[in-house]
Amino acid sequence: MSTLNYNHLEKAPAVPEAAPMIETLRAIGYSLDTALADIIDNSITAGAKQILVRRIWRGGQSVLTIKDDGCGMNSMEIQTAMRPGAQNPLNERQKNDLGRFGLGLKTASFSQCRKLTVLSKRHGYHSTYWTWDLDYVAQSQKWELLKWVPEEFEKELDGIDHGTLVIWSDLDRLVPPETKETSELAKEKFSKALDKAKRHLSMIFHRFIEAGDVKICWGSYDHEIKPWNPFCEKEPRIQIEPTEEINGSGVVMKGYILPRKNDFSSEQAYNDAEGINGWSAQQGFYVYRERRLLVAGDWLGIRRKDEHFKLVRIRIDLPNNLDADWHIDIKKSKAYPPSACIDQLRSYASNCCIKGETILQGTHKAAVHQGHELQQLWIKKKKNNKWYFVINREHQMIKDIQKLAEQNPSKAINALLSFLEEAIPAKASLTNSQIEENVSTIETQGIDITVIENLMKIIYDQRLSEGMTPEQAKSTIYRLEPFNKFPDKIEEL
Repeated sequence: MSTLNYNHLEKAPAVPEAAPMIETLRAIGYSLDTALADIIDNSITAGAKQILVRRIWRGGQSVLTIKDDGCGMNSMEIQTAMRPGAQNPLNERQKNDLGRFGLGLKTASFSQCRKLTVLSKRHGYHSTYWTWDLDYVAQSQKWELLKWVPEEFEKELDGIDHGTLVIWSDLDRLVPPETKETSELAKEKFSKALDKAKRHLSMIFHRFIEAGDVKICWGSYDHEIKPWNPFCEKEPRIQIEPTEEINGSGVVMKGYILPRKNDFSSEQAYNDAEGINGWSAQQGFYVYRERRLLVAGDWLGIRRKDEHFKLVRIRIDLPNNLDADWHIDIKKSKAYPPSACIDQLRSYASNCCIKGETILQGTHKAAVHQGHELQQLWIKKKKNNKWYFVINREHQMIKDIQKLAEQNPSKAINALLSFLEEAIPAKASLTNSQIEENVSTIETQGIDITVIENLMKIIYDQRLSEGMTPEQAKSTIYRLEPFNKFPDKIEEL
């Protein structure tokens, strides 16, 4: 609390200029994905059981609408909802309230369009509407809503008892105003952006959809969005870790180690589990706030993403009274854990990653256990009580590159140089005791996977040319460092 005595201080008004402030709100950083999710948050908070997202293609005059059957609003309630900062983020929220700053409806909408119209109907009231028109704000320099609705939507809610329709028109961030309706290229780009947003919504709200709490429909009520659950909980070979509370805060986490490709129930199930961003990108923590996904696949600064941990996904569940502690942003797309939680998060994640790497490398471990020794690329040597590394000239990759050099010297040299740039031994990070214990010397975090794939292909083709079967060729690659750490890539050969 401030100790100043405000009564004796001179004051001056500092009301923000309307147009510059609105343009600032437009630049917060929403994507179409996060903007639509923010509008749907409001629908769920309003008790909606059915939400319909529709697009109307008209070139530069295209329109997006989000309609729900929630409790609706009367005229004064719409005005309140349309006012920036209508709610204090420090106020205690109801458990089912997915909002925070009182800005979502406005900032999400402004990020995509220049006209935001809210048409709503509360039980016992007639439908009513108000509009933010950013062109009018720029012209008038006033924070004023307009009593206007696109004529085609004026009677949209007449057939229901309650609900809300959010209308985005003048979609200048999605479709340039001068775009013609006949432009197939612009229409395709528009469609791709919306298809990506659809997949995003299937992930963000998957727990609501799975529980039957809400149906999110796309285009028409006949097309429900199917949930995408990142944890593949119905897979019989999934490994689920014990639930753990974080630092007595009421926040809980639960780890899921997904099966390797060959252990999924079907190829389709494996492909579905890859998600919208690919296997490696989907690893990490999944932070939920009251079942609504905020962060999808991120190590929260605790560790870097690594191909070896791509089967690891950890769910974190937050109540909505810890937003400040976890630094939830306006877009509800980022979170940063409190420093007091870091050690526990790191320990839990490390345990999951060890198990995830073991499962991922199951194939190559089996080969080693059958009596096949792993060929290390770098040999550790000691001279004058100091450790150093030399390349293992007997490594099968080196031999294959030598053979390739006889036919195509340029290709062989480029392949070797590219690999060495990626696979220099991580001796700077190893202690003498670690080296003596034969700890792997190749750091594969951040390694260029295309370099690995190219060399695998060279070795694989060479084995086939020698008369090996595909399975025998793959078996030899499982025994070569560092390819042994990429079993899924070997299986794809």
